[in-house]
Amino acid sequence: MCIKNRYDFVMLFDVENGNPNGDPDAGNTPRVDAETGYGIVTDVCLKRKIRNYVDIVKADATDKDKYRIFIKMDRVLNDKMKEAHNENAINEKKEDKKSKISLEAATKYMCEHYFDVRTFGAVMSTGKKGSNCRNVTGPVQINFARSISPIYLEEMTITRQAHTSEKDKEKLENQYSAMGKKSIIPYGLYRAEGYVSAILAQKNTGFSEEDLCILWEAIENMFEHDHSAQRGKICMRKLYVFKHNNILGNCSSNKLFDLIRIEIKNANTIPRSFNDYNIFIDEEKIPDGISFEERIDGINNNGRN
Repeated sequence: MCIKNRYDFVMLFDVENGNPNGDPDAGNTPRVDAETGYGIVTDVCLKRKIRNYVDIVKADATDKDKYRIFIKMDRVLNDKMKEAHNENAINEKKEDKKSKISLEAATKYMCEHYFDVRTFGAVMSTGKKGSNCRNVTGPVQINFARSISPIYLEEMTITRQAHTSEKDKEKLENQYSAMGKKSIIPYGLYRAEGYVSAILAQKNTGFSEEDLCILWEAIENMFEHDHSAQRGKICMRKLYVFKHNNILGNCSSNKLFDLIRIEIKNANTIPRSFNDYNIFIDEEKIPDGISFEERIDGINNNGRN
């Protein structure tokens, strides 16, 4: 059953001695706003983590056919969309694949079988005739994450006690190691905001209450299965959810987001941990018709081992 309520949510996550989102245009150093010095993590980076988590936890589930991942480094995307048309052709007894009915059915197939299409939407007009599934706007949208304080980019020189080729070995001659660079953030607390539209869920993709539960679970745990030396110590700290009591909502999202304020405890110190910040939530100012939930108090795996 499609969701019937609008939601707005705020995520807080931090990174210690790592790179949460490298910038290819800057030698893969952590992304930063050049004017202010605040750190940035893109929306596609966050959605990648959500996709990866769902792909892991649904790999052997009985309902895994509903939780495939479309944007994934496996098969060519156009082949996945062609599969939707082939399934549709079988169901329609091989009627004209170019018909409007066939195209709508192919889009419906993609939404029903791919969690990320049902959630975030997708550009599915890249294929030729017989594989075009149209573009779909998903009900869940996430903004860029931005650090609460300016971040400090630290570039460290590292060494490698091995040579990659005979040519490198001859070039370095008497040197016992090769040199390299690694860019990290000593510490950064990031905030991202998102939206869940019941209107787009009902109109476009069929995003359901069950999908919503998986989404919250994925956000809570998405960094737990994505650790690497490059990313450092990174974890989701808080997930705040505002639930409206109707499909359209009871007030603008920015008014709700403004109710959550994060301030550094001591302005004269450089923040180096989550405990260096105070979080203020003006719950008494939440408008009527909106419920508030703080979902993270430690890690929630919903009973998964």
